[in-house]
Amino acid sequence: MNIENTKAQMRKGILELCILSILDKQEAYPSDIIEELKDSKMIVVEGTLYPLLTRLKNADVLTYRWEESLSGPPRKYYSLTNKGKEFLEELRSTWKDLSTAVTKISSK
Repeated sequence: MNIENTKAQMRKGILELCILSILDKQEAYPSDIIEELKDSKMIVVEGTLYPLLTRLKNADVLTYRWEESLSGPPRKYYSLTNKGKEFLEELRSTWKDLSTAVTKISSK
């Protein structure tokens, strides 16, 4: 078995929770999201992030606005919708339950 593959799958499973948590603090440009994920050791690449942002936007979990940039093309800034805030709370509750269960099981 390849441990790196297993680690990557674990990170991928909680990526939505992490992205929505970042956007719960403030709206963000995708490169800012990637930077915060990398700073937290949640390794992710643009090829993973953009399809996820599009899927969440299509599900009405996220919205975005365009902002002109002095150094290039306009930038798309993402933020949570009301539905997104409710979805995030459900994910946080599920994460808490899972974390408690894993801690209980692995401490025996």
